[in-house]
Amino acid sequence: MKKNNKFTCSGVVYAPIVFLMLLLLCSGFCAFASAAENTVTVPAGAAIVIPADATALERAAANRLCEKLNELFALGTEVTSSPDGRFEISVGRTDRVSDDMTAAPDGSYVIRAYPGGIALCGAGGRGNISAIYRFLEEYGGCMLLSPLASVKTDETCVRFPADAYIAYEPSFEFTQTDWNTPQKQEYSLFYGLTGGPNGRVPDEYGGYVEYLPRYSHTLATIFCSRDTYFKDHPEYFCLRNGKRNSDQLCLTNENVYQIVKSEVFACLEQNHNPDTPLQVICLTQDDNRSFCQCSACKAVDDENGSHSGTMISFVNRIARDVAAAGYDNVAVDTFAYQYTQTPPSKVRPEPNVIVRLCSIDCCFSHPLNDPNCEVNRTFFSDLENWSAICNRLYIWNYGTNYNNTAGPFPNFGVLQTNVQCFLEHGVKGLFEAGNYYMDLCDTEFGELRSYLAAKLMQYPWCDYSALMNTFLRAYYGDAWREIRSYIDKTTENGAKSHLTIIEPMQTTFDFTATEIEQINEMWRRAEALSTGEQHAHVIRSELSWRYWKACVGASEFAGNSESANAARRQLMEDLAAHGTTRVCSSDTDGLDDGFMYKPSAGTEDPGQQPASNCVCGEYHTGAFAWLIKLFHRIAYFFKNLFNR
Repeated sequence: MKKNNKFTCSGVVYAPIVFLMLLLLCSGFCAFASAAENTVTVPAGAAIVIPADATALERAAANRLCEKLNELFALGTEVTSSPDGRFEISVGRTDRVSDDMTAAPDGSYVIRAYPGGIALCGAGGRGNISAIYRFLEEYGGCMLLSPLASVKTDETCVRFPADAYIAYEPSFEFTQTDWNTPQKQEYSLFYGLTGGPNGRVPDEYGGYVEYLPRYSHTLATIFCSRDTYFKDHPEYFCLRNGKRNSDQLCLTNENVYQIVKSEVFACLEQNHNPDTPLQVICLTQDDNRSFCQCSACKAVDDENGSHSGTMISFVNRIARDVAAAGYDNVAVDTFAYQYTQTPPSKVRPEPNVIVRLCSIDCCFSHPLNDPNCEVNRTFFSDLENWSAICNRLYIWNYGTNYNNTAGPFPNFGVLQTNVQCFLEHGVKGLFEAGNYYMDLCDTEFGELRSYLAAKLMQYPWCDYSALMNTFLRAYYGDAWREIRSYIDKTTENGAKSHLTIIEPMQTTFDFTATEIEQINEMWRRAEALSTGEQHAHVIRSELSWRYWKACVGASEFAGNSESANAARRQLMEDLAAHGTTRVCSSDTDGLDDGFMYKPSAGTEDPGQQPASNCVCGEYHTGAFAWLIKLFHRIAYFFKNLFNR
């Protein structure tokens, strides 16, 4: 009887629920059917339509789209200027596009569906080619995982909403990264990278922003070269402590100005391209801090409260000459770098001067605009002040540990915030510097970092977490959640102290033994979950974690036991097997530096005498390393205490 009552009662309770579930199921089916009806699939044999008077840029973009659709989806599309009633993908200025793109910035585009097709139309040199790659990515699920890889997709067709509409305008006029030096042209096209020197895009695809004669450190090296002039004219070069040396130029010397001016115009005469939107003459200080101390330079710098006073004054003169000569598409570029980082108080950059502000001395575990990070306060103040006086402010930003590139660099928490900060301060160009020697040292998420840098420059306000997850799924397969957990855990721990681009491994993290073992387990699970190429990616990425443990003597690398030394030797072998021939930016530091222990004289035991625990000339070992670490932690504690 109780069972019957219970059943009857249950029937009374569950009947409406069952009915509701059926109703929802039917509603869901109707919604699905409705969604399906409102989704358009590109059929086989579709026509890629271009204008009858198509430009070379429109034709090249249409041909590239045709090639990719046939390669990835076997659609059998063809390019035509004579529509014949087939399904269309319109590329360029056809009558299928109502949007006026004539005044849009270079690289802008619209993608708009219409009955019987979809239109892709771009502005300037890069608009159309950017539109076709956005179309492939957005509606074909296409990805490019590495600068050396090919476009891939897991989709079987290209489909888009019947009312699809995308309008895009680039956030920056110049974007580039050197995360992988041998970059393919297609990587620049896929992710809209517009600048040299790495992403050289041919004119048929819109070209690129070219730096002449090279990208950096040109004064005293190329312009008014020390090799040519120092011996006979030391007065052309900087005065330091009462003596002339060839490190930098004396920028108030009239002969220096005349020489550089002559060499700039010779460079333009040989290399100027009047058809490209922008070319840049690079007038940047050499890579040292030896500013000139002569009375004339000192007077200009003192008046401006910064050594950038002489630099901007000098560059302005050249820029005015370039403008007066009619080079309307040429800008003159200089650095705000180290001793020139602070803007001048009097002189203002000319409208055709680009100032590249470099974040070399910053902390990268905290956002550059974090008011609680004392390391970044000066840079952020300089960013604000440069943005107030400079018409074309660019940024040279940093994203790796040049002293320990093989190890972890936990800056993932600031990447998007920093890009947004730059944009909010009127920055027009962004270069994300990183591991340009990845072919010699690719252990620490190089492909992920290349991808994130490029995508964030395209879409600064994207869903960053989803963006990262998209890449991790494709690159690591079923192991991606473990990799994401590792990234999150190391990023959170790294934010406990400051992080520079020459950070010792001993001060990068502050993990307990328990936390280290938890992370070890993450990597073990990632290995178990992955197969094939994705398993190889997991193994290679784990090398950076193993490198950190070796540098600090943690986990299997603790102490000088035979097992610890065997772990070190195995790491050496594994790094070498993955093509790692150096662990930092210095080409003199090979695999025997950084984390390996060298034997004392007269012994074969590799565990008797510790070598450097970090590379490139910084030796923080033993008790000294832990004192540095303790100092970092104490300073960070009091910083947070007083800023609450």
